[in-house]
Amino acid sequence: SHLYAMGLSDEEMRRPVVGIASTWTGTMPCNLTHRELAAHVADGVRAAGGLPMEFNTIAVSDNLTMHTPGMRASLISREVIADSIELMGRAHSFDALVAIVGCDKTVPAAIMALARLDVPALVLYSGSMLPGRWRGHDVTIQDMWEALGERAVGRLDQNDLDDLARHACPGAGTCAAQYTANTMGSVADFLGLAPFGTGDIPAVAPDKNTAAHRAGQIAMQALARDARPSRILTEDALHNAIVSVAAMGGSTNAVLHLLAIAREAGLPLAIDTIGDICRQVPIITGLKPSGGPHTAADLWRAGGTSLVARRLLEAGLLRENATLIDGRTLADVAAQAQETPGQTVVASARHPFKPRGALA
Repeated sequence: SHLYAMGLSDEEMRRPVVGIASTWTGTMPCNLTHRELAAHVADGVRAAGGLPMEFNTIAVSDNLTMHTPGMRASLISREVIADSIELMGRAHSFDALVAIVGCDKTVPAAIMALARLDVPALVLYSGSMLPGRWRGHDVTIQDMWEALGERAVGRLDQNDLDDLARHACPGAGTCAAQYTANTMGSVADFLGLAPFGTGDIPAVAPDKNTAAHRAGQIAMQALARDARPSRILTEDALHNAIVSVAAMGGSTNAVLHLLAIAREAGLPLAIDTIGDICRQVPIITGLKPSGGPHTAADLWRAGGTSLVARRLLEAGLLRENATLIDGRTLADVAAQAQETPGQTVVASARHPFKPRGALA
């Protein structure tokens, strides 16, 4: 009776049910596109013969809570997000799940929840904001952090600081370089739980909605193959994720998130293992803040994480036969990578931006 009350037909009730977990909140730019993305994911699920059911959870902004008591809520929010997605999954017995994630803690939280539930599932990373433009060069939130210090020591006046604040973040999306959110978005790729490369697409790019529709279809394909997280989150996948963090100059927060993900997946991982791997991996992307001057949008235009996978496989640093949620392997991804001629964002392991990962 309640399903009829929602306007569902008898035919729809016979379909597999795909839960769509959105981390939309109206409190930050990172996740502002999630309601629209959820609608496109739902369309993809329906087109592939499933019944989508959307639900929501929380998210806490690291930037907007910084230097207030609210900053203490950020890491705790990871546990609340993971618990709430798990709770909905257990309560409503979804046949499959799609988790739409964006800001720092939502990505690892969703992966942790999907590992617990172990039904066919994937993560859709909503994407980076575009860089801002200020006085002739690209700027990101990092420039704001540094400008606050320059203001404090008198090297920048208040008018300039205010002007930079108006230009640093031009629209929806996560922070525009390889900070925690984009680091974990890449981790989701290399773990195999995200359709590889869809997270590269900036949040406001028209291609993002198409990718969301495709994600809904991939969820149904994963259900048909019974592609559960327990079959994807392997030791090889975890190794590949750690390599990706090192090679892309990723956030130190990846360490605590990877340890938590490994625990939920029942995989052995010690913090020293991360250090050991990072000592063997050079930084091959010139991304802010650790590798160079480029932003996430530059990486997308250059060839994206698929190109990074190709370079790392060429160097023998990845385990190429790890299976991904869409049925491909990393070797397949690398073979299909398209490099933009003349790009300067992704280097080779032989001629890297830095000789080893920052987390070594």
